Amino acid sequence: MEPSEGKTARTQSLGPVSTKLRRIAELAKGAPDLVFTSLAHHIDLEFLHEAYRRTRKSGSPGVDGRTAAEYATDLETHLRDLLERFKSGRYKAPPVRRVHIPKGDGKRTRPLGIPTFEDKVLQRAVAMVLGAVYEQDFLDCSYGFRPGRSAHQALGVLREELMEMGGGWVLSVDVESYFDTVDHARLREILDLRVRDGVLRRVIGKWLKAGVLENGALSYPEAGTPQGGVISPMLANVYLHTVMDEWFEVQVIPCLRGRAKLVRYADDFVITFEREDDARRVMAVLPKRFEKYGLTIHPDKTRLVRFRRPPGGRRPPGGGRSETFDLLGFTHYWAKSRRGYWVIKRRTARNRMTRALRMINEWCRRHRHWPVARQRTVLAAKLRGHFNYYGITANGTSLSRFRHEVLCTWRKWLDRRSQRRRMRWARFNRLLQDHPLPSAIVVHSLYRRAAKP
Repeated sequence: MEPSEGKTARTQSLGPVSTKLRRIAELAKGAPDLVFTSLAHHIDLEFLHEAYRRTRKSGSPGVDGRTAAEYATDLETHLRDLLERFKSGRYKAPPVRRVHIPKGDGKRTRPLGIPTFEDKVLQRAVAMVLGAVYEQDFLDCSYGFRPGRSAHQALGVLREELMEMGGGWVLSVDVESYFDTVDHARLREILDLRVRDGVLRRVIGKWLKAGVLENGALSYPEAGTPQGGVISPMLANVYLHTVMDEWFEVQVIPCLRGRAKLVRYADDFVITFEREDDARRVMAVLPKRFEKYGLTIHPDKTRLVRFRRPPGGRRPPGGGRSETFDLLGFTHYWAKSRRGYWVIKRRTARNRMTRALRMINEWCRRHRHWPVARQRTVLAAKLRGHFNYYGITANGTSLSRFRHEVLCTWRKWLDRRSQRRRMRWARFNRLLQDHPLPSAIVVHSLYRRAAKP
């Protein structure tokens, strides 16, 4: 997790960069209506060094092909040149390299824009400054891409709210291609309310207008913030803070007859309601609200779910299962606890399980001729990564199933390395004794502190 940026109570150190961010944060918190017109002077050479330190070094290179290691060979010179171009306005935002990653069940893809490494460093520096301002404005309902917050915290708050209400009505919302459809004019209007520093706004404008290079063709989208850029999550949060969070808290909740709560992680969010009539009123007006800002609510994937706790010890009327909903890769459902009480449990969503297993299968196919020890190292890391996210209380069955499927897939592709010797299960089990894979483990427990990975 990256160090906190701009939280007055969570400054990571007393260094000059942290002191600057703390001062910006204190000023923003003390004057919620203040418009900042002078922020760029905080970004100096030392600030860029800190931005470089916080920038991930293992990412893929951008259109220039330059890696983090190559950039670091003469880091001081590169950062000085970057700072001069940034301050003078000569900095030109290079196009982002577009790739596609699997989405949902793996049948569809999500476009991902990869900036150059130098672009990432400057975007990180600007994001640090913007974070110091906007972290004071952001509401508690948002959890995505914010310091000290995580998807598991969002899931925990959602579960606690629904348990306290005894269930209710859940509005699960899907925003179509959010990162690709952010309206640039509207975004500039929103930024004008808080940040009007000319140097910062000029470079943000260049990033929004930067081209996209895909399959050798260069295009210039008129909307959106390329998903994958360091600055994109910050701009996306600023946009949805106005479009959704602030509107819901200030205008919607006071008009409702019952209890309601919004839980948002980037563009993934659900709203829980105590009363059905409140839920249907918000569901009816939500598309109009998003349309006003150039966004579209997916009519088929946005659904209202009756998520009441089943009465007594019986199933819901009709003998069927209660409705479920998905958020952040987990399916939420009512089930009996070991003591016989109805509780909300969560399991790995089917589409996420399918996608993860397809990726494991493809990796094993492509690397089946690697030495077994090397394969084991990579597969163990993939399993630990899966367990670190999906390893939550009551999801043990899904975790065990995932591990079992990974074992079957590994054995299948080891079996196809040669036509002479077959990888029977007995032989494979002996191989596992020498090259064991991690066991399924609950990392995020409701009843104890998270175990160390």
